[in-house]
Amino acid sequence: MNVHRQTARALHQEHQANLELLDRVEAALGRVAPGAWRSAIAPGRELPKLFAALEFQLARDVERHFAFEEAELFPRLVESGDGDIAALLSSEHEAIRDLASEMLPLANAAAASSLDEVGWAALSRGASELTERQVSHIQKEEMALLPMLDDLLDDETDRRLAMEYASA
Repeated sequence: MNVHRQTARALHQEHQANLELLDRVEAALGRVAPGAWRSAIAPGRELPKLFAALEFQLARDVERHFAFEEAELFPRLVESGDGDIAALLSSEHEAIRDLASEMLPLANAAAASSLDEVGWAALSRGASELTERQVSHIQKEEMALLPMLDDLLDDETDRRLAMEYASA
């Protein structure tokens, strides 16, 4: 991705880190044989560590990222006449937030190696849905939102927003 604004680069880097984590979680889940979930989430195994990282990402990074876009970038899109993309991305944020709130206690339990069979099934389904929603959402932001920032932000605003975002 060729972006010129610091703000776009910061968001792009987070997108890439998010995609990498989701890919690792999905691959690890795919390696769990049917009925072997208990041993897969045993202390010291790969999945508890991955779900601890996912829990952190859902609890902190998703909300921080979404709140920044909604407060600082989407209003600028609306002002520039691109309110449709802002509305679409906002609606996707809400769906992802809802899913994240369902996933947080499950990811926490997996990180603590304390899931039951029902929780494992919900976690597996939720992780798959989260991956699908996040990948689709990130693709939209990468193709639409981030390139628009070159025109939406002047140099001074870009520097200020990038610093604010980095310190949030």
